[in-house]
Parts: sequence; C-alpha cells; structure tokens
Amino acid sequence: MNKYFRIAVIALAALSMVACGGKGGDKAATTTKKEAEKVKVLTLQSERISKTLTLSSTLEGYETMNIAPSVTGHIEHIYVEVGTRVQKGSMLVRMDQTQLNTTRINLASTKTELDRVTALKASGSVSQQVYDQTKAGYDQLVENERFLNENTFVKAQFAGVISAKNYEDGEMYAGQPILTLTQINRLKAIINIPETYFPLVHNGMKLDIESDIYPDQTFPATIEIVYPTIDPQSHTFQAKLNISNSGEKIRPGMYVRASLGVGEVDAIVVPYQSVLKLTGSNDRYVFVADGNQARRVAVTLGQRFDDRIEVIPVEAGAIKAGDRLVVTGQARLVDGDKLEIVE
Repeated sequence: MNKYFRIAVIALAALSMVACGGKGGDKAATTTKKEAEKVKVLTLQSERISKTLTLSSTLEGYETMNIAPSVTGHIEHIYVEVGTRVQKGSMLVRMDQTQLNTTRINLASTKTELDRVTALKASGSVSQQVYDQTKAGYDQLVENERFLNENTFVKAQFAGVISAKNYEDGEMYAGQPILTLTQINRLKAIINIPETYFPLVHNGMKLDIESDIYPDQTFPATIEIVYPTIDPQSHTFQAKLNISNSGEKIRPGMYVRASLGVGEVDAIVVPYQSVLKLTGSNDRYVFVADGNQARRVAVTLGQRFDDRIEVIPVEAGAIKAGDRLVVTGQARLVDGDKLEIVE
C-alpha cells in the first residue's frame, strides 16, 4: 500500500512540473514578441515641379600640362617661376643642348651628301637605290632634329600660369615634371547627376556656378560633354562643364555649386520630417508601409519646398506614387517591423 502511494505522489509531482514549465514558456514567448508599431501614413502622389538641381564640384584648369621633356639630362635654364603668367609659345625651359648640336652636325653633313648624290643621280652616275638610302637617312635626321629642338627648348602650348616648379637650373632632370602649366582664364568642372535626369541633360545647356567666396555673384557655364554611361554604384552620370573665367576671380581647386535647371519633371515630394538620417553618415532613408510591414528605402534629397522635400530613391523604382509613406512613428521603426496603421 505504501509502495503505490509513493508512485502516485511522484507522478503528481512530475505533472505539476510539466504544467509549470509550459506556463513559463508561454510567458517568455509573450514577453519577447514585439507588438505592432502604431504609425500614420501618407499615400504618395507624383507632382509636377519646376526642377533645379544643385550639384557640388571642384574647379580645375581647363587645360593642365606637366612640362616633362622627352629627353633626359641637365637643365640649363628655367625661364619662369611659380605664378608666372605665360603666353602660348613662351619659352619655359632650356635643356642640355649636346644631343641637339650633335644631330645638327650630322644633319648638315648628310645634307651635303644628299646634294652630291642628287647631282650624280641626275647624270646617271649613281643608282636610284643609293639615292633613296641617302634621302631616307637625311629625312630621319630632319625628324630627329625637330624632335630634339622641341624637347630642348620647351615652350608653352597654351596661355596660363605656372602652378608648380620641381627643379632648379643645373639639376639633372629625370622622371618628375619640371613645371606644371595651368590654364585659369577658362576652367572646367565635373558634376555627378542622378540617373533620373539623364534624358533631360544635353550638351550646350546653360547653368550658373556659385562660390561661397563670392556670395552675391554667379559665373556662367555650359555643359560641354555628357558622359554616356551610368555609374552602377552611385546611379549617377557625369557631365563636364566649360566655365568662362575672363576676370579670373575663381580659381582651380575652389569648391563650387552648380545650379542646373532641367525644366518641369514628375517628382515625389514628402514631408521633410518623414526623412531620417543614418547615425554617423549622411545617408538618408524613409519607411513605407508594405502591407502591414515596414520597408526601409534609401533615398537622396532633391529640391526643398518649405517644409517638404523631393526624395529620389537610390534604387530606381524603390519608392513611387501610390506607396504609403510613414509620416508619424517612423523614428521607432526598423526594417521589417509589423505596423498598425492609425488614422
């Protein structure tokens, strides 16, 4: 009798433990389950806006040339210093003249020989082959003399300013350019434009350049080249600007903003406070309600209209008219959160 009593007590204790374990597990599951976030949404619509893009860039000289002769040797004389203004054809550097002088001596000798062979050929005393060989040797020396002359007496290929000098008179030239010549009365800049506007941008478009150094002044520029490909990482394309700088107020290396009007376009404009910024970076994003789930969409900012701003999805088509944008409660969300949409 006592034996059966002990068995019954053990069985009841086991059942009690199982029951308690089940309740504890349910409580833990309830605790870890996240409730749906209450948010308000706005159904997006495409708007027709007069679009002006503001794009930053850094100015460069329209032409920049490293003065690096094709012959090595001692530098006899450098005619300019950093900051010297030069005209096209101005003498910049005179290199060691030994190679040039030797070639000129050989050229004069070969010219005399060619004149003699030409006279003999006219009288039939030498063959056509001898004449051709002498003429070829002379032509080669003429070309060598021209090449050495250009690389011994180095001249400016365009008007500009000397922006770097790396040697002094008498030093041995090898490798590093002797000078750098930069054009400053005409400048260029490369701007990166979102791919959305590729059909609207073309060669010859006019735009304005602004600099913080001259806050009340703009500088006219023209799009000279629209590059034909899109960068798959940034989803932008490049355009080269030709900037007249006759007054030379702006200079290579300056940071500028380009304002480019692209006409009327269809755009997504959202409340400014609905756009969030990733901590520690300048990346922007919004949340849209995908069914009853939050979906995070990376965007770039476009034109601002008071308390609203144009957004452009980093991934084309990631946000569009008809999507429900989260405008209240978005700061609490992470991608994939359950949503409870309230009015």
